[in-house]
Amino acid sequence: MSAIREVLLVTGMTGAGRSTAAKVLEDLGWFVVDNLPPQLLEQTIELLGRGASDTRLAVVVDARSRWFFSELEGSLTALREGGLRPSILFLDASDDVLVRRQEAARRPHPLMPEGRLLDGIEAERSMLRVLRGRADVLIDTSHLNVHQLAARVTTAFADPEVQPIRATVVSFGFKYGIPADADMVADMRFLPNPFWVPELRHQTGLNEPVREYVYAANEAMEFLDNYEAVLKGVARGFVREGKRFLSVAIGCTGGKHRSVAMSEALAERLRGDDMRVMVVHRDLGRE
Repeated sequence: MSAIREVLLVTGMTGAGRSTAAKVLEDLGWFVVDNLPPQLLEQTIELLGRGASDTRLAVVVDARSRWFFSELEGSLTALREGGLRPSILFLDASDDVLVRRQEAARRPHPLMPEGRLLDGIEAERSMLRVLRGRADVLIDTSHLNVHQLAARVTTAFADPEVQPIRATVVSFGFKYGIPADADMVADMRFLPNPFWVPELRHQTGLNEPVREYVYAANEAMEFLDNYEAVLKGVARGFVREGKRFLSVAIGCTGGKHRSVAMSEALAERLRGDDMRVMVVHRDLGRE
């Protein structure tokens, strides 16, 4: 197994973007195997280990494996005992989004041979619940298009030896719900709201006048100083524990002014030799 540098398990809900993630990983130089029965995982790694060295292997495992899925835990345990620590990428989305995507694809859900689509989704969630809880990277694709998902996957899995930590800072509006894939959540509603300033209301946190207004509050700089220190401490702990991915959500009421400005400022502070940072403004443009 020494020739295999990294093993990534790609899994998640049907319709959440596994195929897109697999294609992106392939473009990034990963050796991708789709729909591999879990009990063949060790043999696949052993076979690849006889070929080119320094291989990064991504294996897509999902509900299509059905009765083989129960054997996945044993395969992962065997890999750890062999010196490899597989990472897990889990793609998820809300039920209503999954229903729309499945209906648009005009393909039956693998777990609904005689039931409703929602029955299949519920069965799949039950099957994948443990893996979701153990995921190193959890991406909720409910509000992402193909290009945004590709960017998230690229940030997390490109050039793994360059930065030990890959971080995503997501601005959002509480009125639209907290991002389901966030490791940490911070609330910016304690800051003065530019929405109530007529000349700033129709601008966003990407505009300089809004940024200046938000940053002018003493609490804004105090928050950035303290939260930067907290996140860098968390990042060091993640590296120590073998986790290289961090998702930070920064929220305000609508996800247009304060959260956007503060996300940009926080990301700029975190960027450095030991951290790659991507900023996503989830709800910008929804109002």
